Amino acid sequence: MARSSTGTAVAALTAAAIAAVGFLAYQANATAPDHPTQTRSDSRSSGPKEGGKEKEGRDPKKVPADSGTGRRVVYALEAKRVWLVGADERPLRSFKVAPSSVDPEPGAYGVTSRSAGLVGSDGVQVEHVVIFHQASGIVFGFSSALDGSTPNPNARKRTGGIRQSREDGSAMWDFATNETKVVVVP
Repeated sequence: MARSSTGTAVAALTAAAIAAVGFLAYQANATAPDHPTQTRSDSRSSGPKEGGKEKEGRDPKKVPADSGTGRRVVYALEAKRVWLVGADERPLRSFKVAPSSVDPEPGAYGVTSRSAGLVGSDGVQVEHVVIFHQASGIVFGFSSALDGSTPNPNARKRTGGIRQSREDGSAMWDFATNETKVVVVP
């Protein structure tokens, strides 16, 4: 019995998906920390708010002025905060995040890939992975740890994962489809 072209396409897509997962697993294993269960316990965690504004002085309800226009994800490095901004320039959601040991350079990027779940570069099982940049072998993206842990910003291994709560991760997953603009500001 001859194979149909649909069967061949499905087989090719399956093989490509298996290869991609294998590559991500290899990359995660190569950059995993010595102690993957470590959680962050330093001053980079969510700080206290003062008078409705974050300690860094940025109003969490206001999208940074230097973040471009249009529908986008905005990631403020100093504030450790993300905004999901609609096409009408209104923030749909804003939340604190926990960055890893390496921050991406400020600039405009686009979502390049997504994964429903995998092992993060720090060795922790994550879901709702949204990748937006890669530089010098470090992959930068947003994810949610299934165990609720956050990255160790002082880890010896350089990682670019940006963790968010599972609830915020679900919102990011729904919003940040492939090619969605991601703007990183200081």
